[in-house]
Amino acid sequence: MKATILAVAVMTVLVAAPAGAHHSFAMYDQTQTKTLTGKLTRYVPGSNHAQLIFEALGPDGKPMIGKDGKPVVWGVETGSAAAMARRGLSPKTFPIGTVFTVTFFPLRDGRPFGAMTGEFIKCGSTMPEGGCSKGTGQTLFVENN
Repeated sequence: MKATILAVAVMTVLVAAPAGAHHSFAMYDQTQTKTLTGKLTRYVPGSNHAQLIFEALGPDGKPMIGKDGKPVVWGVETGSAAAMARRGLSPKTFPIGTVFTVTFFPLRDGRPFGAMTGEFIKCGSTMPEGGCSKGTGQTLFVENN
């Protein structure tokens, strides 16, 4: 009897753990989207979501500067690293310094982070003349959250 209870408890934990690891999108404002162009400073592969950390760039390709005098840094989460790999994307696809444009749902609390939705356009290591767009870059994928 004790072994059966222990087995049921262990199975419950094993089945519930993956479900609890994934979060809801309630923290993102899905009534609005933001589109930013940035230069990648860090790619963080993750089992639930990969994250792209980047300095926001202005239309001239120069970093946007915040009130503190430092470049404005944003982050955006994508699908899982495994899902990205199935699309043929890996950390090698996103070398540090890659310029890209991404559309995302921003956090409700105003922090500079969001969940990708819409297109992800990669433009290489420098800002193309006219900005990073479908016409000047490569659309790697479209995320429909």
